[in-house]
Amino acid sequence: MDKFIIEGSHKLKGTVYISGSKNAALPILASALLNEKPIVIKNVPKLKDVFTTIKLLQEMGCKCNFTDNLKIDCSSVKSTKAPYELVKTMRASILVLGPLLARFKHACVSMPGGCAIGVRPVNLHIEALKNMGAQITIEDGYIKAQADKLKGTDIYLDLPTVTGTENIMMAAALAKGCTTIKNAAKEPEIVNLAEALNKMGAHIEGAGESIIKIEGVDHLHESSDISIMSDRIEAGTFMCMALATGSSIDIKHAPTCAMDAVRDKFLEANGVIKKVDDKTIKVWGENIKPINIKTMAYPGFPTDMQAQFVSMLTRASGVSIVEETIFENRFQHVAELKRMGADITLSGNKAIIKGVDKLTGAPVMATDLRASASLVIAALSAYGTTNISRIYHLDRGYEQLDVKLSNLGAKIRRVKE
Repeated sequence: MDKFIIEGSHKLKGTVYISGSKNAALPILASALLNEKPIVIKNVPKLKDVFTTIKLLQEMGCKCNFTDNLKIDCSSVKSTKAPYELVKTMRASILVLGPLLARFKHACVSMPGGCAIGVRPVNLHIEALKNMGAQITIEDGYIKAQADKLKGTDIYLDLPTVTGTENIMMAAALAKGCTTIKNAAKEPEIVNLAEALNKMGAHIEGAGESIIKIEGVDHLHESSDISIMSDRIEAGTFMCMALATGSSIDIKHAPTCAMDAVRDKFLEANGVIKKVDDKTIKVWGENIKPINIKTMAYPGFPTDMQAQFVSMLTRASGVSIVEETIFENRFQHVAELKRMGADITLSGNKAIIKGVDKLTGAPVMATDLRASASLVIAALSAYGTTNISRIYHLDRGYEQLDVKLSNLGAKIRRVKE
């Protein structure tokens, strides 16, 4: 098991390149199961969750070749089971349910795992697929589903679930007739999935809006023109790192058109953003101002950026309030930040953050993916040395973060615990 050793209080300088989005890559990889023909996917990040998904596809019989691009051939799938041993650490495993059911008429998928940040039920996925004609039971920790042919229908989501929207959209791509998803999630990653499916021959309209319409087709075709969008959460994380350390860095391939809420809160906290060219922004700032944040579904402020902003705001000149409305257990990083000298009080689903003059390095433990990033931000701005254990969480969603930070001048080492 690896850990980070970070010597704080060093300025960052230079250029960082944003990788492909984990949250966009995983559903697009799952969508390959819909296709009898090979596809080529560009800008795939080399992340733990991506490699787990590739291993899952290979276990099912798909052929995967991952060099610069990822080529997936699911023409000879031999199994429609997603076993617990492979998917227990990754909630996105549920995304294979819709594609398997739509193409092969049956699926056996382990109930998903992942970070312990709160309850994320899959009942909306199951009810939607039942409405499309599937028979589904849950036995021994597995979702077992079958359907002779899924049928298009109108589906209303009680909550705009991201993975639920993606699962239904994939299943509907091969269903008979038209499926309409109402109160659909609007995240940019859903748009990216719809673009990928349409390049394979699907007929999807309205992705990114509250109503999505999918006209089912009999087959999809091969494509070599699919690309993963840049990771808006990674870009936002580096913005927080720059402001927390009073540094100036250039960020290449930040998907700024998908980052309005993060951009606005960054500017409100006294950050500065300047467009350098079509692919690059320069970000900097110091003397952090206190702000209030409320996480919401897209286009609101993303819950995946909450921990990073909490960490940054521990150095603000005043009191900030951050309200978490998406997950009920997503303040686990607070206890670790307090070990470094942060002044944070939790009240229900709100964190009340009183800015302090300095943080001090300490041994801390990562509890989930974004909490890991928040501890790295704190460590970079702290006096002294911080040891961050259990960084396998971070490796699920950040590609070579330690290498990228070293290239910016950070004093960071990855060592075995």
